Amino acid sequence: MTGDTVECSRAGCRAQAVWAIRWRNPRIHPVDRRKTWVACDEHVAYLREFLRARDFPVEVAALAGDPA
Repeated sequence: MTGDTVECSRAGCRAQAVWAIRWRNPRIHPVDRRKTWVACDEHVAYLREFLRARDFPVEVAALAGDPA
């Protein structure tokens, strides 16, 4: 990661992240706690579905500060 660039959370990916994926594990996190992963366009669907497959509440939004 250099300067203002945020890298995708997908293992091995070094692409610039443009999405924020907010999620929580309801078995261990209280309702108001959220974890955040970031994703590039290529991996946003993969990471979202990875979390949904585990029945975690998931929200996806454009990463703050992204001009797109």
